[in-house]
Order: sequence, then C-alpha cells, then structure tokens
Amino acid sequence: MSAPRQLVVEADGGSRGNPGPAGYGAVVIDQESAQVLAEAAEYIGVASNNVAEYRGLIAGLTAVRDLFPDTAVRVRVRMDSKLVVEQMSGRWKIKHPDMKPLAARAAEILPAAWVTYEWIPRAENKHADRLANEAMDAGKRGGQWEPSSSTAALDAPRTALAPEPARPPGDAAAGAAKVRAAMASARPTAAAPETGTAPQVGWGSAPDLGAPATFVLLRHGETVLTPEKRFSGSGGSDPELSATGRHQAACAAKAFAARGTVQEIVSSPLRRCRETAAAVADRLGLEVRIEEGLRETDFGAWEGLTFAEVRERFGFDLSAWLASPDAAPTGGGESFAEVAERVAATRDRLIAAYAGRTALLVTHVTPIKTLVRLALGAPPESLFRMELAPASVSTVAYYADGNPSLRLLNDTSHLR
Repeated sequence: MSAPRQLVVEADGGSRGNPGPAGYGAVVIDQESAQVLAEAAEYIGVASNNVAEYRGLIAGLTAVRDLFPDTAVRVRVRMDSKLVVEQMSGRWKIKHPDMKPLAARAAEILPAAWVTYEWIPRAENKHADRLANEAMDAGKRGGQWEPSSSTAALDAPRTALAPEPARPPGDAAAGAAKVRAAMASARPTAAAPETGTAPQVGWGSAPDLGAPATFVLLRHGETVLTPEKRFSGSGGSDPELSATGRHQAACAAKAFAARGTVQEIVSSPLRRCRETAAAVADRLGLEVRIEEGLRETDFGAWEGLTFAEVRERFGFDLSAWLASPDAAPTGGGESFAEVAERVAATRDRLIAAYAGRTALLVTHVTPIKTLVRLALGAPPESLFRMELAPASVSTVAYYADGNPSLRLLNDTSHLR
C-alpha cells in the first residue's frame, strides 16, 4: 500500500476595517514537488479578520476534498492566524459565537486524523495573503475574484517545502533539544569503564560556552500618559518624560553606574526612551545607538485612549485583539504577531553584534515582554500576564548554543 499523498494548505483572510470589506484566499500545494494544485479566493462582504481566516481554511480543505474525493491524504495546514491554528488544534477554546459554526464546518470536511495545523509568520503566507487581497480588491470593484486575473502564484514563487517539524517549532523547543542532547552525552553508559574519579553528569559536564550576550532591558520612565494607563505606542504623540520619569531615569543611571556592567546602550527611537537612555549614557560616558526594531507597538486608533475608552468605542476590535495575537488594533495598528516577528529579528541582530558583551536596551512594555516570552518559549497570551513598571529592569542572557536564560524580571529596587 502506497503512502498517502502529502499536501499543504495555506490559507488567509483579511478585513479592511475589522469588521469591514473582507475576503479570503487559499492554495493547495503538493508538498514534495511544491506544485500548486488549486487556488480559491472570494470576497465575502463585511466580516472580521477571524471570520475571513476561517472561511479561507474552509475553502482550502474543501478544495482538497474536491481534488481527492476517494483518496486518503495527509494535509498540513499552514496559516499565520494563531487563533485559527490553536483553536483547530484543540489547544484554545472557541468562545466567540461567530467562530464556533465555522470551526465545526472546517472540522467536518476531512477526517481529523488527516489534518495537522501549523502557525507560520505572515511573510511565509504570501500566496494566500495575495489571493485574499485580490478578492477584496475585486469586491471593491463590485465583482468577484477570477482565477484568470490572479498574479498570486507569480508573486510567491515556490521551492520544495520542508517536511513538517517533528516537534513544536520555536525558541523553547530548539533550546530544550540542545540541552537534552548535551546532558545525554554527559551521562555515563553501562559499558563505560570504571575510573578512579566519578564521572561528571548534568550541567557540570557542559562545555564552556563563553560569556553570553546579555541584554539588560530597561523600560523607559513615566510620561504624562503613563499614570492614566493610556495606550502609548509608536503611532501616537511621542510624549517626553514627565518630571517623575526624569527622576526614574536618573535613579536607573545611578544604579547602572554603581554596578559597572553595562558596555553598550541601544534605544528605541521614541522620545521617552531616548531621554531615558541619554540619562544613563551621560552617567556612564557611553554613546547611544538607535534601533528601530525596539519601538513600541503601533496601537492605531487606540493611541492616547484608556482601555475603557477603547472598549466603549471599538469593543469588537478590542475583543478580537485580546483573543488573538494576529488581530491588530483599529485603524492599521500592529498585531502582537507582527511585533514578535520584528522584535525577534532585532534580537538576533543584536546578539550577533554584542556577543559576549552586556548591552542596555532601553525600550517599551511590548518589546520587553516579547523578549521574555520568546526566551521562555511561552505562548502569546503570556504577554497579558506580566507586569512591567516604568523604569523597571529585566535581564536575558543568550548563550552561544542558542539557549536563553531569563535572569531578572521587573526589578524596581533602584527606584526605592
């Protein structure tokens, strides 16, 4: 008996307004040859991002069933919607009433044993994303998507797809695997000859990896918006430090001068961080490097508003944002998934630049929480379960084998 055919479904959905004019796209691909077997896209009227994403999934799975009606297959669904992937995998509960019937519909198309789900960055989902945008463009013109007019396949050239990962991808899995391998190689075997000294086991036998790249993560001091708990990202007014914030920055500078460990200073381009970084740099006699990737999330139309005000004005969007890292704030802000991709790329650049050194990164709540989350391999919802006070200090060390170590979180002792 031959092995089942291995297929990949990539799907996406979008909404220009959330809710607003929406469309989806899906593509079915042969995993071995990377040949595109089918495309689907449709303008669906006014809907939310998540509804459109589910509709894209349904279209992709339906296309597989239509292509192979009497044949067992294995389908690897790849989407940049963490919400859909986690819900369809059974790890997240489906709470929203609009999602429940769509998830049930998707689950009925193919046997559950045939389908696996995998989250991918948006950059790896260009084909389906382009199809969804073509569908929305067609709807804007008063029509529907036509395969003959699509250029999605041309804009997303393919090579053979990598096999499905045997374990969950990500920082935690990769790091844990390396730790297990290192510890396993250090264990004595039954066949090993006895010697006069006890063999080293566990951490004691690990090779010397040298000094790590250590990131001391300093949240900026207070602004006038901080005590009122208003959204203050990179798309708003870019406020300066308040008198309290300047005092906090001075306290941090004094503490770092006393410790004498900081060798480099890197700052977000936003004013509150640059002012905080300058206070430390003046005290330590160091230069400040500006890093665009350390800026705060763009909160779109929520900038300057309190949580209660956002709930009152944009309740549906806020609920979607709280439920999914792929949902963006109203008006074109950044999703947490987009911020994570940006911060991870920045982290990798800085690790390479400051290997073996200690760098002070002056940044914001979301980038710091994201660096901590990635270091721990924690899920996206952990961002809502961490507290970071103004001018607080957290520390993460990155070793040469790729393993991070969280050493400190939300320390405010220098402010007391």
